[in-house]
Amino acid sequence: MDMTTVGLLYPGHSAEDDYPRIEVLLDSDIRLPVFHTDIGEDAHREDALIEMGAADRLAAGVEELRLAGAESVVWACTSGSFVRGRDGARSQVRELARAAGLPASSTSFAFVHAAEALGVSRVAVAATYPGEVTVLFEKFLEASGIEVVAARASGIVTAAEVGTWEREEVLELAAAGDDPRAEAVLMPDTALHTAAHLPELEADLGKPVLTANQVTVWEGLRLAGRRAWADGLGTLFARPGRAPEGGRTPPPGLLAE
Repeated sequence: MDMTTVGLLYPGHSAEDDYPRIEVLLDSDIRLPVFHTDIGEDAHREDALIEMGAADRLAAGVEELRLAGAESVVWACTSGSFVRGRDGARSQVRELARAAGLPASSTSFAFVHAAEALGVSRVAVAATYPGEVTVLFEKFLEASGIEVVAARASGIVTAAEVGTWEREEVLELAAAGDDPRAEAVLMPDTALHTAAHLPELEADLGKPVLTANQVTVWEGLRLAGRRAWADGLGTLFARPGRAPEGGRTPPPGLLAE
């Protein structure tokens, strides 16, 4: 099988080391090159987030990703996409696709498509963000047909601080954000290290957990037309009919089409 390369545009430096970890767990011919976009002001605040995802900032990285052989490109930032609302996030992706000349998406849409692939319609949100930013993510999901039954906001203002969180804080956030009505828990910050903790998260909560860096890679593979399975990356990447580490057997047909 030919190599598949997913290009990732990542703002600043926080948890980008999740991507090489995911690449190793995929243990195949999938490559995940990362280009760091200019983060501007590091603040989970609406005006700063809108500027972070400006078209010129994203376009600055596309030539490098093309040279790396990218077959698709994903804006690896949740808040820097959903902050624009669903229509604005869709326009952002269209502009990125034109600039790159490649299929494009963002982490916000990755959450929606991953939830749809799992057959999930009711979710809980466990967010690092301040309350007003978390509400914007809830509205984005609701506009996409996903019911948010509970949401936890942690009040963290900067991606730099989120990037320092370790295992215990990640597990505590997921547990605090869960709700018995939710079919899955969503953790929407690409600055949060989660790739090493997915089996434990799903084992603790007894349901699928979708995290930002995980769904970003899955979305890029979906756009590239590549199916991928991996132990250690949760229900989203579990082989059909086989339970993920610490999780439940996934429903058939949940993987990227």
